[in-house]
Amino acid sequence: MTEIEMKLQAQIDELEMKQAFQDQTIDELNEALTQQQFLIDKMQVQMRYLVGKVKSGQVSQMASESEETPPPHY
Repeated sequence: MTEIEMKLQAQIDELEMKQAFQDQTIDELNEALTQQQFLIDKMQVQMRYLVGKVKSGQVSQMASESEETPPPHY
């Protein structure tokens, strides 16, 4: 193998390593994006549920201030 061929082979090897790292990074980013989209979808469902409850005027499960017992320091 001549010196030029060795340099070319080294460049090819380096490019193949870079491509392998890029492929791994793309896979990791795709996984992160997929998880984020899942969470966004879940939060949208929860938000629609909450907005529906607010719009329908359903009473909260919490007692009103007048029904609350006073704190012990009163």
